[in-house]
Amino acid sequence: MSFSNGALFWSAVGLLVTVLLAYPLSGLLAMPYQILAHIGTLLFAVGIKIAYVARLVSLKQLGRSVH
Repeated sequence: MSFSNGALFWSAVGLLVTVLLAYPLSGLLAMPYQILAHIGTLLFAVGIKIAYVARLVSLKQLGRSVH
């Protein structure tokens, strides 16, 4: 449970950072870094989804409500 919560938190932080780098701050970055920021946005979004599913599985295993 603590791993999934931590992964959810850090994925959200990473998503926020990469969105900021990819869109409002893109003028400050060279093209290769903009590409990495866009790829990072996709990867961190996937990380949020996987961490959330892991959290739901943990809650179910603990016998707690998942909704």
